[in-house]
Amino acid sequence: MTIQIITIDGPSGSGKGTLAAKLADHYQFHLLDSGALYRLLGLSLHQKELLDSLDSATVLAQSVTIATNLDIVFKTADVGAKILLDGEDVTQTIRTERVGEFASKVAAIPELRAALVERQHAFAKQPGLVADGRDMATSIFPQAQAKIYLTASAESRAARRVKQLQGMGLDVKISDILANIQARDKRDMERAVAPLKPAVDAYIIDSSDLSIDEVFKLMTDYVDAHLAK
Repeated sequence: MTIQIITIDGPSGSGKGTLAAKLADHYQFHLLDSGALYRLLGLSLHQKELLDSLDSATVLAQSVTIATNLDIVFKTADVGAKILLDGEDVTQTIRTERVGEFASKVAAIPELRAALVERQHAFAKQPGLVADGRDMATSIFPQAQAKIYLTASAESRAARRVKQLQGMGLDVKISDILANIQARDKRDMERAVAPLKPAVDAYIIDSSDLSIDEVFKLMTDYVDAHLAK
């Protein structure tokens, strides 16, 4: 029986994580936050003092082993998702800008991306999957029946990120956040392996001036028309 898959790709801060969790909850599908995998691996490698030595063949091989053994669970809900690593809730821990930079370093290395590909494929099981990331439709699940590319201006994404971080009690400057977002966009779009771009058959939504509810309505209308009845 065909497994129904919804992919949501797009740049950091576009709202795809929140909306992917809402879609997974709405359709009662499994959830894959692929960006979290890279963040979790990046954080793990940083904690083990390996992240800055990935040009070493020995360290890279060790890192590939770590990548294939990460114990991860995504718990979905209408208001977002919890991420468990080895049974511990690390949802907030991995959302810092610094860990985001760790994730971009990991994502740029083909061997580490390859180590996580099969892990991502394993999330595709009945009754269905919502996969959130940067290359879900173009690389990981090109067979997906519903492909969404969610974007927003760098300025609006920076403003959302500042609000999110301030809500976590962190003191941040929007200029710093904007610079980080622009740098990450450039890195993700220009990388040689699976660069960030819409699939040719993706439904593109710009969320810059839309509420979450408005974007969610556009998404469900599109998904309902594309999933097998």
